[in-house]
Amino acid sequence: MSAKTILPATAAHHAELIETLALAFQDDPAFCWLLPDAAERRKRLPRMFRVFVPADMQVGIALRAAGGEGATLWRAPGKAQTGMVEYLKSALPLAHSFGAALGRAMALGNAVSQHHPKDFDYWYLHYAGVRPAHQGKGWGGAAIRAGIERANAEGKPCFLETATPANVGLYQRLGFRILSEWDAPKGGPHFWSMLRDAD
Repeated sequence: MSAKTILPATAAHHAELIETLALAFQDDPAFCWLLPDAAERRKRLPRMFRVFVPADMQVGIALRAAGGEGATLWRAPGKAQTGMVEYLKSALPLAHSFGAALGRAMALGNAVSQHHPKDFDYWYLHYAGVRPAHQGKGWGGAAIRAGIERANAEGKPCFLETATPANVGLYQRLGFRILSEWDAPKGGPHFWSMLRDAD
């Protein structure tokens, strides 16, 4: 496998990151549950990532494949949970993005927060995605490893959750272990919360 070039993203990459992640999450179990209609997902996911990308970059980092094949959004230690100012700034745009799914989205957001570690700080892998045409080619793993390297340099663990069963093995190969498994409320998908200790 050829080397994968992963670089820090800047505000100039917002549009690319939004498009990459919206395409990557089109078939994600959590987003399929939130927005069951595929056409609605195609319309609403870019709106959601227009909120998530700058918000996560403001309190963390975004890493991108040099050709836009994949990307990760990481929230810095102590910033995994949304603060009040960030919440107030994003509430109206997210309500518009989720539309009728807002109630399910809020219930899922609360469940996600309840399953985060409380006793220590960590880098939070909020989103990791690869454009469908490039999936299975190592781009996701490369982008995640770049974030892990940063966390290791700071001596911090990494945390994530996933509702995609096939991703659990990938994360385990990258050194994550399962902390807990849980079901989203309101009939939502099954999740795995995973932690990777610093090397």
